[in-house]
Amino acid sequence: MNIALSLLVLTAIALVLGSLVLFRRQGYRKQAMLMLALAVIMAINIAIWTLPTPEGKSLSSEAQKEQAPE
Repeated sequence: MNIALSLLVLTAIALVLGSLVLFRRQGYRKQAMLMLALAVIMAINIAIWTLPTPEGKSLSSEAQKEQAPE
């Protein structure tokens, strides 16, 4: 689970940086906005998985508990 969350964070950062590059080019505004929208959606997914509930549990910690022992 930690690997997936790490890849989500890295991908969101790459999308933001890529969209900044596309904003500087003429004719790529739509693609840049779509990349930013996807980065925001990914950040929301990361927050959903990592922010704790009022009981102090998060989805990622609960998913790690349910995995089979190695």
